Amino acid sequence: MHKLLKYNYKEPESGVAKISYSQYAMYSKCPKQWELAYIKKLRTFQQSIHTIFGTAMHEVLQEYLDTMFNKTVKAADQMDLPGLLRDTMYNLYKEAVEEMGEHFSNKFELQEFYEDGIAIIDWFKRKRGGYFSTRTDELLGIEVPLYHPVNESSPVKMLGFIDLVIRHKNSNSITIIDFKTSTHGWNKYQKADKLKASQLVLYKKYFAEQYGFDVEKINISYMILKRKLIEGAMFPQKRITEFIPSSGTVTRNRLSRDVNNFVNNSFQPDGSYNTNKNYPAVGGKALKNCKYCQFNTEELCPKSDRIRV
Repeated sequence: MHKLLKYNYKEPESGVAKISYSQYAMYSKCPKQWELAYIKKLRTFQQSIHTIFGTAMHEVLQEYLDTMFNKTVKAADQMDLPGLLRDTMYNLYKEAVEEMGEHFSNKFELQEFYEDGIAIIDWFKRKRGGYFSTRTDELLGIEVPLYHPVNESSPVKMLGFIDLVIRHKNSNSITIIDFKTSTHGWNKYQKADKLKASQLVLYKKYFAEQYGFDVEKINISYMILKRKLIEGAMFPQKRITEFIPSSGTVTRNRLSRDVNNFVNNSFQPDGSYNTNKNYPAVGGKALKNCKYCQFNTEELCPKSDRIRV
């Protein structure tokens, strides 16, 4: 980690209540799901080919950028990235199968995702100069940890990691970046999804406060890694697109209030869970929230209790 960040780096403390952005997002969609997952501790380890591929692509691109910034561009370009992707996917899949006790993919699907990853890597290496430059940029950190109080009145802390933090030398501004793998990219509805787009908005606020940077000089960017292109398209297509959501003061304050409400409603003043609260089951329109919920059973969450909105 760069010296500009080391001073304010904090190790997570044992016995201290911690939340993640994914917890907040789960609660925002359906408080009942969050209760069953965290208070009742009924969540189980789940993986898919999409999560395996996403983690592997993160590691490969981060390794390339680490080599590029801390050694040379030539050394980065000479790396065996296809081999690194193959080995990383294999090891991650093997670990997941051992933990889950069953296979959740097959060699044909794994090969398809691997070939998609190679296409993304090849495109990234050819177009890398449009995103990152050792002449104008400086790498401050990879998987930069956030460990910050949610608010002054609660002992609960937000724990998260930023994929990439870049400093732009000329302007002394910062860009925090999150890699997102996607089958076809983000459409207008996904970009308009506040929960999907707000993670970096919140991280921008916490990063500025924890590491001592001017929040107004921090930019955010989702780099969306697209597995599939539109066949026969009559226009140029990018394997990697950037999405920069609004992250101004009004947006950050609204999001901060929402996170504070989640913590104040779901945790006691001492940081323990609020087990006396009624957590409603919010199914959403046509029970869309229930479709992929692992608690979608009559025993754990009766359909008669689910709220349709």
